[in-house]
Amino acid sequence: MEFAQHQRAADAKVTYPPGVKEITDKISNDEVVKRLKMVVKTFMDMDQDSEDEKQQYLALALHLASEFFLRNPNKDVRLLVACCLADIFRIYAPEAPYTSHDKLKDIFLFITRQLKGLEDTKSPQFNRYFYLLENLAWVKSYNICFELEDCNEIFIQLFKTLFSVINASHNQKVHMHMLDLMSSIITEGDGVTQELLDTILINLIPAHKNLNKQAYDLAKILLKRTVQTIETCIANFFNQVLVLGKSSVSDLSEHVFDLIQELFAIDPHLLVSVMPQLEFKLKSNDGEERLAVVRLLAKLFGARDSELASNNRPLWQCFLGRFNDIHVPVRLECVKFASHCLMNHPDLAKDLTDYLKVRSHDPEEAIRHDVIVTIINAGKKDLNLRVTGRARCPCDDVWSCERSGKESAQKISWIKDKLLHIYYQNSIDDKLLVEKIFAQFMVPHSLETEEKMKCLYYLYACLDPNAVKALNEMWKCQNMLRSHVRELLDLHKQPTTEANSTAMFGKLMTIAKNLPDPGKAQDFVKKFNQVLGEDEKLRAQLEMLISPTCSCKQAEVCVREISRKLTFPKQPTNPFLEMVKFLLERIAPVHIDSEAISALVKLLNKSIEGTADDEDEGVTPDTAIRSGLELLKVLSFTHPTSFHSAETYESLLQCLKMEDDKVAEAAIQIFRNTGQKIEAELPHIRSTLIPVLHQKAKRGTPHQAKQAVHCIHAIFHNKEVQLAQIFEPLSRSLNADVPEQLITPLVSLGHISLLAPDQFASPMKSIVANFIVKDLLMNDRSIGNRNGKLWTPDDEVSPEVLAKVQAIKLLVRWLLGMKNNQSKSANSTLRLLSAMLVSEGDLTEQKKISKSDMSRLRLAAGSAIMKLAQEPCYHDIITPEQFQLCALVINDECYQVRQMFAQKLHLALAKLLLPLEYMAVFALCAKDPVKERRAHARQCLLKNISVRREYIKQNPMAHEKLVSLLPEYVVPYMIHLLAHDPDFTKPQDSEQLRDIKECLWFMLEVLMTKNENNSHAFLRKMVENIKQTKDAQAPDDPKVNEKLYVVCDVALLVIANKSTACHLESPKDPVLPTKFFTPPDKDFVNNKEYLSSEARTTLLTGKVMGVPKPTPVLGTVNKPLSVTGRRPYTKTTPSDVGSNISGTSQPSSPADSKGRDGGAGAGASENEENPGIVLAVKTDGGKKDTDAGQASGDQRGKKREGSENNATPTVTPATPTPLNKPRRGRPPKSLASSAGGVTSAEKEGSGVGRGRKRALPPQDTSPAAEPVTKTPKQQKDTDSKRATPQRQVDLQRYGVQWEVWSGRGGGGGNRGCDAQASETAGSGSSSSSVPVIPSLAAPSRVPSRRRCILGSDGDTEREIESSPECLAASGAGREEQGLLGADTIQVQWKRTGRACVYVCAEAARL
Repeated sequence: MEFAQHQRAADAKVTYPPGVKEITDKISNDEVVKRLKMVVKTFMDMDQDSEDEKQQYLALALHLASEFFLRNPNKDVRLLVACCLADIFRIYAPEAPYTSHDKLKDIFLFITRQLKGLEDTKSPQFNRYFYLLENLAWVKSYNICFELEDCNEIFIQLFKTLFSVINASHNQKVHMHMLDLMSSIITEGDGVTQELLDTILINLIPAHKNLNKQAYDLAKILLKRTVQTIETCIANFFNQVLVLGKSSVSDLSEHVFDLIQELFAIDPHLLVSVMPQLEFKLKSNDGEERLAVVRLLAKLFGARDSELASNNRPLWQCFLGRFNDIHVPVRLECVKFASHCLMNHPDLAKDLTDYLKVRSHDPEEAIRHDVIVTIINAGKKDLNLRVTGRARCPCDDVWSCERSGKESAQKISWIKDKLLHIYYQNSIDDKLLVEKIFAQFMVPHSLETEEKMKCLYYLYACLDPNAVKALNEMWKCQNMLRSHVRELLDLHKQPTTEANSTAMFGKLMTIAKNLPDPGKAQDFVKKFNQVLGEDEKLRAQLEMLISPTCSCKQAEVCVREISRKLTFPKQPTNPFLEMVKFLLERIAPVHIDSEAISALVKLLNKSIEGTADDEDEGVTPDTAIRSGLELLKVLSFTHPTSFHSAETYESLLQCLKMEDDKVAEAAIQIFRNTGQKIEAELPHIRSTLIPVLHQKAKRGTPHQAKQAVHCIHAIFHNKEVQLAQIFEPLSRSLNADVPEQLITPLVSLGHISLLAPDQFASPMKSIVANFIVKDLLMNDRSIGNRNGKLWTPDDEVSPEVLAKVQAIKLLVRWLLGMKNNQSKSANSTLRLLSAMLVSEGDLTEQKKISKSDMSRLRLAAGSAIMKLAQEPCYHDIITPEQFQLCALVINDECYQVRQMFAQKLHLALAKLLLPLEYMAVFALCAKDPVKERRAHARQCLLKNISVRREYIKQNPMAHEKLVSLLPEYVVPYMIHLLAHDPDFTKPQDSEQLRDIKECLWFMLEVLMTKNENNSHAFLRKMVENIKQTKDAQAPDDPKVNEKLYVVCDVALLVIANKSTACHLESPKDPVLPTKFFTPPDKDFVNNKEYLSSEARTTLLTGKVMGVPKPTPVLGTVNKPLSVTGRRPYTKTTPSDVGSNISGTSQPSSPADSKGRDGGAGAGASENEENPGIVLAVKTDGGKKDTDAGQASGDQRGKKREGSENNATPTVTPATPTPLNKPRRGRPPKSLASSAGGVTSAEKEGSGVGRGRKRALPPQDTSPAAEPVTKTPKQQKDTDSKRATPQRQVDLQRYGVQWEVWSGRGGGGGNRGCDAQASETAGSGSSSSSVPVIPSLAAPSRVPSRRRCILGSDGDTEREIESSPECLAASGAGREEQGLLGADTIQVQWKRTGRACVYVCAEAARL
């Protein structure tokens, strides 16, 4: 009806207002303008209630929308027509007189074009343009366009026009009307399209923002006004770009981070839904993308008034995780952000400080530098200093703050710790910088002696343990450099020979390594050495500088004189002199001399008397005394001559009488290090000291007893008499029934036999045979604590076990003192230690000893074998079987055993004390389920390999003994060890082969980092040569040899896959150890490939039966390991090593091999108690599912049920759920992400054990978790009978027959242990021999529980372990890391080899 009416009006004659003639195209433009002005005034005066006039001028309204007006070339005409049309929409509202959608579109596009006239505020027509804008905004005329299908085109044009015309000359009303017009379109429409959103957001981009500030302000206010409506559209835009990666949805996709920053500054509510998407981007695989997100969030979190960190804690925690990002620029950006954030948000300091502490050890110098700058800037905003050796150090400001007040000092006290921690870095520049900071700021060398020592005394008491170790290491390195310079000067005193020149060159290279830029330093050191040879006075000054009696003041004079002689006035810069000054600064005793030691002793006396200012300095008197003694003990190693005074020794005697055991122990050690002249020069000190040392050796603590014995041996001439006075009463008082009183005597007796073997070897043999072995080790008098834990603190260990541990150490010390095996005592000791490892620590198998005590004894036995191997005469008689048993300790089920054994192994190897074959033990660490342990083992390998390579470079004579030094020669030992791995039972099993590959690559990855001297081809040739030999341990056993060849093929596959240069010609023919491999037989050619094509594919791709490839398990740690080099173990004999070509050595006889391997394949029975282990997994909802696991079938020993350090969890019979083929290492992401629950065992740090333990053959997995049901006893018995028999080990194989002390000679290293045992048993003799124990189970290994947070290589990985490193991860922060709240699932444990994996019962659903 309405349309018809309008149609008739259009056909009717147009009625104009009074006085207005008809407007047609036949009149001039001026006339048209004149008549239109009258029409405009008419419509302007009309209101919506004038129905008659509305009807009267309806035809005119339609006429004004004709093409003549809309496309008129005259802008004045168009403006007037637009004003008329705006009034028409006002008058006829809410219905427009124009019904055609196309006409409406043309009209609004026409009006929009006229709004461009708003740009020129000085135009005479500006008021009409303003009227047009005001009318449109007031009436909300554009809302009519919502009914049009293509209304978006009109709105986009309108928004673009308004943003383009706005400028600084517009007043507030223009801004207001524009905002009203645009906000009504946004808030009253159905939504904002992406194109329309782009017209708003483009004004926020920095480039556009700088071009038109008013458009930016307009967009800013518009977004604030429409935040409730437009927030959803903004979230959708960022979701498309950030999450879905659809950059084509908008031209602004490349500016998303700039837009987020601007939108956050406008109103954080605009990004409520966007912030979680940023958390997703922080975990991107692209390092540059993570860097861009980190830069953005750094600005958002660091803004002065930002509350983002408190309002969005998950995002904040995720951002903090980027401090540990793998990408260096990301970590650097985080550290830079910390400086800005600490000043604007002090409340976030606690969170940031923890991460800054970690980054202070970053391997990148730029990051460590920025950490220090950040610390300084946080305390003093106007500092902008570079921390280098040449610039003014910010530490000046730090220590000035410290001296300004106690409160300020407490706030920055941790900085000293962190600065000293930098000494752990590998860079020599870092070490030199720390030394300079220490000498100039921490303990200024310019202070008077008393003030300087007071500063050092209380600094040492306030440092954390790691900083104390760093400071001790600093003094140790300086002392070592002094000794190198002293040895260089000694060489100058000797006649010039070729050997002397070679030794001098090596010493110069060593000194150069301790200076900045070792490459350039070598030339300068050579020049300095030449000057020393020519200038005798200069040499005398240097000798005085490094003299033990040189005082601090004399040192300053010497440095000044040496520098003056090397100064050349005509040279403004003298790099040679700078390098010499670096050397002099490191070796000059600027802090410690006799006067300084006396001052330290006086401070210690004041602390003992209670008259010191300990409380004022922030430490307790007890702490001051203990740390003061520790400081003096460290200095007694580096400056022993400075202690020689009656006053110093009298104070130390007072410390010996104190109740604090550690204080007394430190005092004894100081006497031991410094008291060589006491007997001759200080008789009154001697007479007082002797009874005290006797008392400590008899009734002191074990540590005191050790130090007392060594002190007597070091400082007294009649040490034989003194030691006898201790030995005789202690040997008579030994009583195994009172183990509490047995520990200290055993320590003293052991060290006496070590230091004076000739005097006490004979009486010790009787003690060892009749008491140590027969009465103590082979008897369990008390019943251990049945708490089920695998490890307990030292104070909870039973006295009897502590006594047994000391008894084992006594055996080792006794043998190390004798250093010969003439009485065959070492053979018997090694068999006893091996038996202890086979029996898991329970040597008598009486079940009296607790799990934790067994762990202690396993560690003691393994460490004892390793200690004996450091002596060449004992290393020669250690059989391959005994070596393998010792090696398997590194895979013990107890975490602490693995940790301590690995540390002992590393230290002995790094000091070149252990033979090279023991480095192969680290290959087994690839099976350790704890990431930190694998990372530590890799660091140990890197350190040991670098130490050996460096030793070969620095010692020309070492090239003659490359077989025992070259790291590549560890490969034959590793291959032999892996071939005899008890878990490697099926040579073609894919899971076992993958384990072997991981172990091989764990070692080969480090060895193949560089292809020095074509080493890759050398490794390939070595493995190929092994395939042409036989296993010397069982040369006639085809199964043993097959396993050896399979391991060789896996090694060749790994080498060829990782290196393209391995097929080149080997630089030399490798030599293989004849102890492990038979000499090659010319008639034996082994070209067979022992790996099937499927096995090769599996090893190369890492996929088995559709299971995804495991994530790489290796990592690195920042903390470097530093050790002191010692004389290497280089002994090699023709019987140990043979050429791969020569056939001079005869292979071991079958009888001998059979004797050594007699029990390897013996059968046994399955453990009768074999229920499924059910562990509850608690989820967010409080529900519990079960974690069912199968007991071991083919174990190395008896089944260990339970968890790491808690071996007795609740065990419930359950119907076993079929499982998929398990995988080693981390679980697939889909599986790990579904494992949302954390068991209570994990939370308490007693999760499933971490060692290695056998698994049943894998079964198929059902698609869903089965309910837990109780297994009937009859069914359980049936399953038990059906299981694989468990292997038992006959202890006769290890000959626990101490026939040596019963008068019979034991077999040598080449005799089989079975033969020895049989011979001894057949003799029917002796009172001192121990009955043969029929059988003991082999050591077992237990898997662990692991979890990782999924994401990219930039993610922070976390494993929930019951190890000390991971206890915190299992509890705190799980909600923040997203570990809780997942659906309850059933996680079943599978044990494969000696590693553990997750197998989720809901894998099919996922």
